Amino acid sequence: MSAETKRSPGAVCGLKIRQAREERGLSLTNLAGLANISVSYLSEVENGRKSPSLQVVQRLAEALNLEPAALFGTGPQGRITPGERIRLLRTEKGLTLAQLAKKVGIGASYLSEIERGQVSPAPATLSRIAEHLGISMTQLLGPLAGLGVRLRQAREELGYSQVELAERASVSPGLVGQIERGEVQPSLLTLDNLASALGVSPCYLIQEEDPAAFYARLSPAVRKLLSKPQAQAVLERICTCSPDEMRFLLEFLNLYKQHHCPSGQSLSSPAADQPSTK
Repeated sequence: MSAETKRSPGAVCGLKIRQAREERGLSLTNLAGLANISVSYLSEVENGRKSPSLQVVQRLAEALNLEPAALFGTGPQGRITPGERIRLLRTEKGLTLAQLAKKVGIGASYLSEIERGQVSPAPATLSRIAEHLGISMTQLLGPLAGLGVRLRQAREELGYSQVELAERASVSPGLVGQIERGEVQPSLLTLDNLASALGVSPCYLIQEEDPAAFYARLSPAVRKLLSKPQAQAVLERICTCSPDEMRFLLEFLNLYKQHHCPSGQSLSSPAADQPSTK
């Protein structure tokens, strides 16, 4: 099989329907009513136990304000794909399809297919695209680990609550909370709505920092600390934490820094290590 393959369309994906419904704050009953089907039937469709007719798919798509094609496939409707990341970053840099394609050494039509998720490009092609967009392969293909943090920071800087942001972006407050906690990744449409409500570029929310660059930003003192066996043992234990345990640890650390560190002084500040002279 070629490294660069065409993707064939799949069957209706219940996961996509459920995610699109939840993003819009609709209950099963709400969507079933809009699509003129029973709640039990919609539940079976979402759980993959029923395959709806094209007429039902059309009504569901209209109720969700989506193209029917968006409900077909095998994955969750909204995960931002590498192709969508490429398009966002290309647009952010002011590059046309033809300009980026020329830099990478591929045809503009082929790059368009990559961006739309219609082909799976070879790793070498993705590597050249990432290079010309100024990002690493990890940033292009990896999970959007920093999206939730950036979303929360941008929201809090504007003084919005999760409910206020949800209203401005036409999504449910629960979805905003899930995205901020890293439990789900938004669809491209939801990302656009959130970015617009916050007055930022979608690229700001999805831009991931390369791990090597993050490590390079650490102070020499912190890098030295991380090289010690005791610190590495703690990190190894953290790696086995559940999501709930990680959230607890991070919230505890934030509380500790807020209440125990003098303003402007970090936990590793030399002054914090000096014994009191009183």
